[in-house]
Amino acid sequence: MNIFELERILDAKLNAKAIKDYAPNGLQIEGRHEVKKIITGVTASMRLIEAAIERNADLILVHHGYFWRGEDMRLIHAKYRRIKALMQHDIGLMGYHLPLDMAPEIGNNARLGQLLNIQAVEGLDPHDPNSLILKGHLATPMTGEAFAHVIEKVLNRTPLHIPSERDQLIETVAWCSGGAQDYIDQAALAGVDAYLTGEASERTTHSAREMDIHFYGAGHHATERYGIEALGKWLAQTHQLDVEFIDCDNPV
Repeated sequence: MNIFELERILDAKLNAKAIKDYAPNGLQIEGRHEVKKIITGVTASMRLIEAAIERNADLILVHHGYFWRGEDMRLIHAKYRRIKALMQHDIGLMGYHLPLDMAPEIGNNARLGQLLNIQAVEGLDPHDPNSLILKGHLATPMTGEAFAHVIEKVLNRTPLHIPSERDQLIETVAWCSGGAQDYIDQAALAGVDAYLTGEASERTTHSAREMDIHFYGAGHHATERYGIEALGKWLAQTHQLDVEFIDCDNPV
């Protein structure tokens, strides 16, 4: 498949042109035009690039690409080495950030809800069709400790759990993958029992305690494995491309 046709297909699937972001979505480094072998992963790290080179891939498709707003524009240090390796081997790079977080069915947030068996899913603001934060009901209400065990089993990562002081089962959960800890206040004001994301800041503990809501920080990488993997599977099934997901371990 031609790389620019592939970009049009992915843009349409993820509604990328309609979503404002702080990184360019779509094709970031051109590479060879005929794409047959694609490597997918969470972040376009050197480890992922080396894996793509070993597999003679034509394209790397990731959630975290390059050229973030406010970053140093110079091609030096790790950024230079990454881009040099891609260009030397004529490997293209595509990245989809917020569009992949928000995509229905195959997005990071949608996949988290599916994996955790959360039901009656809707946006935290049900009137916003592009709500980044989702909310829903646990299939079976459970204690905060029990939900932490479920998260650990599903994501293979022990989450940071800041418990609520309310003596009641968790029935409703809001969540957003990655570094979305500062949405905790919105989740608490929406009346849910728990909020799940990838990262935590020092201030998150105080918000959780003072807003009396369970907080779970389950890892930025761990909460964002599943969207890019699902997108790759969709490409393979619908467009007969050779797509391989590679999970480069990341404890954050």
